[in-house]
Amino acid sequence: MDKTIIELEKALLRGEDIGLARGALVASGVETRQELNRYLDMINRLYQAIADTLQSKLDARGIFDWLWQSKPDRYEPEGHFRLTRVLEAQAGGGGGVGNCLGLTILYNVLAQRFRLAVRAAYLEDAFGRGPHVFTVLDIGKRTIDIENILPDGFDYRAHRKARDRIEWGDRELTADMYNSNGNELAASGDWGKAIENYDKSLMLYPQYNRARLNKGIALVELGRRSEAEEWFKSQAHQV
Repeated sequence: MDKTIIELEKALLRGEDIGLARGALVASGVETRQELNRYLDMINRLYQAIADTLQSKLDARGIFDWLWQSKPDRYEPEGHFRLTRVLEAQAGGGGGVGNCLGLTILYNVLAQRFRLAVRAAYLEDAFGRGPHVFTVLDIGKRTIDIENILPDGFDYRAHRKARDRIEWGDRELTADMYNSNGNELAASGDWGKAIENYDKSLMLYPQYNRARLNKGIALVELGRRSEAEEWFKSQAHQV
C-alpha cells in the first residue's frame, strides 16, 4: 500500500470526510494512487453514461431504473460487497453485480455524484436473510426508501415501520464494508487480519454491535480467551 492510500485511510479513520467513493475504495483494499484513480475514473464514466442517457429526465428514479436496465440480474445474495468488485461487475459482461451492501454503496456514490441527498438504513434481519442495508433518499421534508436488490424497489414501503431500522450515513456504510472484510478473512481462517478490520469498523462506527461481536468471536478463535472475556465485559457496559 503506497503512502497516498495509507494517509487517506488514516484520514478516514480519524473521522475526516473524504467522500463515500474514496472511503469505500480504500475500505475495498485499493493499494496505490493509480488504482484509486482508475476506479474513480470508472465512477466518472458511469456517471457520464447515465447523464448522457437520461439528460433532462435525470432524477433519483432515473438512476435506479438505468442501473437495473443495464444489468437486470444485478443482485446476488452472496455477491460482491467491495466497491472495486461492484464497479468491475457493473462494467463487465453478464452476471450479477453485488449484494445489498455493494449495490447500496454503488447507488449512493452515483446519487451523491448527481448531488442527491442520500444515506442508508440498516436492518438486523430482512427477507429472512439476516443483516440488510438499503438507500434512503431525502426529498424536501420527506424520505423515500430505495431497495437496491429489487427491480421495483424504488419507493419501497415494507421497511418503513421495521422495529430494528437504524439510519446510517457514509461512515457507517464504510464501517460495514470493513466488517464484511473481517467476515471474509475470518471465513478463511485469518483471524488476526479479521480483527484489524473489525477494529477499523469500530473506529468509524463505535456502536456497531455486529462488529463488536465479531471481534470477540475472533479473539476466542485465536485462543485469546482472557482478552475476549474482557472485551465482552467492556462491550456489555456500553450497550
